[in-house]
Amino acid sequence: MTPEQAAREHTLGGVYVFTAYLLWGFLPLYFVALTPTGPWEVVGWRIILSLVFCVALLAVTRGWGRLAALLRNRRLVGWTVLAGVLIYINWQTFLIGALTGHVVETSLGYFINPIATVLLGVIVLHERLRLTQWIAIGIAGLAVVVIIVGLGTVPWIALILAVTFAVYGLVKKKIGPSVDAVSGLTLESLWLVPIAALQLIIVGATTGLTIGGAGAGHTVLLLLAGAVTAVPLLFFASGARRTTLTVVGILQFIAPILQFLIGVLILHEPMPLERWIGFALVWAAVAVFTVDSVIHARRARQALAAGVAQPV
Repeated sequence: MTPEQAAREHTLGGVYVFTAYLLWGFLPLYFVALTPTGPWEVVGWRIILSLVFCVALLAVTRGWGRLAALLRNRRLVGWTVLAGVLIYINWQTFLIGALTGHVVETSLGYFINPIATVLLGVIVLHERLRLTQWIAIGIAGLAVVVIIVGLGTVPWIALILAVTFAVYGLVKKKIGPSVDAVSGLTLESLWLVPIAALQLIIVGATTGLTIGGAGAGHTVLLLLAGAVTAVPLLFFASGARRTTLTVVGILQFIAPILQFLIGVLILHEPMPLERWIGFALVWAAVAVFTVDSVIHARRARQALAAGVAQPV
């Protein structure tokens, strides 16, 4: 690949990742538009329709061979089961937050997520952190304490979102390039179908299913849940392998920023002083974390360039 082609691929990767986070950022508006459908029904349809969408993609792209090869590997299948459970908890928590007036708290979870990922690397992978990374973790921890003390409640939605997505990312790292995005999401959705079916049966027997009963527009929106779920994931997978982790790390804050703005400016969720202070601390931690990542990546590139330039 020529330098020009590599530069184009890098730029294209950044555009794909940006698109993924932009779509994720607007998800709360989509789910709020599904009212009166509750979070349990939405997740049920989201799982089933994601599977339908992925199966259609596999048919169009003739990806059955990749899926069959994946199913023959028990270790990888086990990882996809775990990934499915984690993404289910994440989706269900996010939907409960988005549909019960806690969009701002969901944004807090995704602001904390990259810091939770780094901390998970220390605990599970025994990675060593730089001083500035420890400072960022400390500030983020202080932010959570401020919110708990100030509001008198633990931000469970934010913490569950941060932890589940961090562990989900770790599982994806373990799987690596052995599992393509479509096959992985297909299996993750497949394992969750029994849970989705049970949820839909319970909702149908209690409050009643809303699909088809709240107008044609609502039905169309609900049927798009599979595409709405899969498309950003596919954009992300395509972009992440073309661009650098530094670019991905910086762009990942687009989604929580949009979610925060939607929660405050459009949905008018309350923002007492204690919450503002907590968010200010989180944003400070994010700033420290991002600047440190950029500087470290730049120094690594300079060191690599210097090493290449040296005569052997």
